[in-house]
Amino acid sequence: MKIDLHCHSHYSDGKHSPGFLVQLAIENRVSHLAITDHDCIAGISEAVIEVEKSKSALKLISGVEISCDWEGSEIHVLGLWFNPRDRHIGELLSLQQDKRRRRVLKMHELLQSQGDYDLMAYLNTLPCHALSRSHVADYLVDQGICKNRQKAFKTQLGNGGCLHVEAHWCSLEQAITTITNGGGIAVLAHPGRYPLGKHRLQSLVAEFASYGGEAMEVSYGNIDPKTRRQLADLAASNSLYASIGSDFHDAAAHWTTIGKAPPLENGTHKNAIWAHPGWQS
Repeated sequence: MKIDLHCHSHYSDGKHSPGFLVQLAIENRVSHLAITDHDCIAGISEAVIEVEKSKSALKLISGVEISCDWEGSEIHVLGLWFNPRDRHIGELLSLQQDKRRRRVLKMHELLQSQGDYDLMAYLNTLPCHALSRSHVADYLVDQGICKNRQKAFKTQLGNGGCLHVEAHWCSLEQAITTITNGGGIAVLAHPGRYPLGKHRLQSLVAEFASYGGEAMEVSYGNIDPKTRRQLADLAASNSLYASIGSDFHDAAAHWTTIGKAPPLENGTHKNAIWAHPGWQS
């Protein structure tokens, strides 16, 4: 079984349509796929149609990646297997999308004070439902203000940058509760990427589990073997299922593709996410 429970379409900060992701998953012989757009589930129905057209055995799993605040740090929680028509999930995602739009609107106003720029006109041409700083960075590169995305974040969008605007996300507890009440499994996304020390990461995982979180990613794109082993141990010590996903965004990034993530560590399979009672094979 080859699964990918973390990837993004152009409805958030990915570059491709849900249909493209489905076709790539089929080409790569992926058995289970979750498209986990940031604060958005617009791509689910499109992906379902593509699978039906292909007559493939690919199993689609409902997915989303919700941005949360935990002790002043931005943390991401994946929701899997939830009911996409759940009212409370829909309401939370609408609030999150509104926060995103208001945030980039403030960036638009800050940028206009620097010259004749129309960031919102550019953003309104995108299919995206969950606007992000990545989209703003692309505009800054397109306008020649920054050389690349990395420079845009470092000089303009990050802390101290002239376009920096604080995010105000939902709480970690709210994200987890909304996902689980909607019939889903809450998964802590890429825990090794957060700028947290060892003890704060342990506190995050423990608190995540205390709120009803049931799994965490222990393997994802570009993870090193040492981190993978540490995360597998951390998941097991908190009775969390182990999840896996590529975090794929763009086919131009040749180091990654749908279904590409290191396999779970030996001994981790007994608490792999497909052993969860809510997993539907």
